[in-house]
Amino acid sequence: MKLFECQNCGQPLYFENTKCESCGLRLGYLANQEVVTALEEADGLWRALACEGERYRFCANAEHDVCNWLVAAEDAEIFCASCRHNRTVPDLTNPDNLVHWRRIEYAKHRLFYTLLRLRLPLATRSEDPNGLAFDFPSPGDGKGGQPPIMTGHAGGLITLNVAEADAPERERQRKSMGEPYRTLLGHFRHEIAHYYWDRLVKDSPAIEEFRKLFGDEREDYAAALKRHYAEGPPLDWAERFVTAYASAHPWEDFAETWAHYFHVVDTLETAFAFGLRMRPKVAKGAGLATAIDFDPYAAEMDRIIDAWLPLTFAVNSINRSMGQPDLYPFVLSPAGIWKLTFIHDRIHAAGEGEARDSEHSAIRAIVAGLKRAVGSPQSSS
Repeated sequence: MKLFECQNCGQPLYFENTKCESCGLRLGYLANQEVVTALEEADGLWRALACEGERYRFCANAEHDVCNWLVAAEDAEIFCASCRHNRTVPDLTNPDNLVHWRRIEYAKHRLFYTLLRLRLPLATRSEDPNGLAFDFPSPGDGKGGQPPIMTGHAGGLITLNVAEADAPERERQRKSMGEPYRTLLGHFRHEIAHYYWDRLVKDSPAIEEFRKLFGDEREDYAAALKRHYAEGPPLDWAERFVTAYASAHPWEDFAETWAHYFHVVDTLETAFAFGLRMRPKVAKGAGLATAIDFDPYAAEMDRIIDAWLPLTFAVNSINRSMGQPDLYPFVLSPAGIWKLTFIHDRIHAAGEGEARDSEHSAIRAIVAGLKRAVGSPQSSS
């Protein structure tokens, strides 16, 4: 992610900040400009210091302190580009649910930052019956006929059990499921992959290449998962998959690899924003030297991987110096890199298509406006 700063005083800011701790101005995020902006009140609305002349209001979910994104004053939509995809939110009469929902939204907004940066197609359920939607129901314990809430994806609907926002519960599940990396953001990046598999790969010319790399998705999914949980991953899974769970089925392989791609580009963008350079002081340090001086959202995959491997070695070493687990507890095999490249290519092809569509829509709007202006001559008196 980028670094942000207050336009009024220059204070460095986090993506989630709602107030500048230096000058006290209110802050909001402008998704279209990809900037956290300082704000000044203006006739019941907000003037953004990052772009003069425009007026904004906050997303309706700002009243719950779960969102700091802005909506244009003239926009009929009351929710921001992220929150308008919510279908179900937890029962807020329970104060714990509000705390958990806030953590969930922080992660989901970071997901949407990346989706928007990559210009991936996004449609709400009001725009498309199969559009992207999110359910965040309150936990069920299976008593009284209420089934447990399962995190997952089905037909564009992503469900996340609010209990996942409780750190002890998530740690319990991480251990029971044997997952070295289980976070709210990781969940979102994994589940959104299933949504985009349907849109970028299924029934597309890329399906045969997908099957060569990931396997045949027509394999019985339920039977594959049952086998995975009963027998575990194959002994050589690390040579062919980014995680053990990826070996369960081609759909899960795609989702785990997609999530990894998001981890990589977002982390590299942060490293780029900090101007990180590495030159390890060891005999073979040249192989781990790199300068992260490029935008990973616009880079070729070779350059991304060349920077990623030294960066993860460095951050894992720093974590170990603090007595913490590796920040990146994975090893990318050549097969994993080929799969990442496949996803990189599909994403950028889709993003270029979205950019062309947006450009054409803008041109059509300009032409329509010109036609309205000159198409009906004024009658003379």
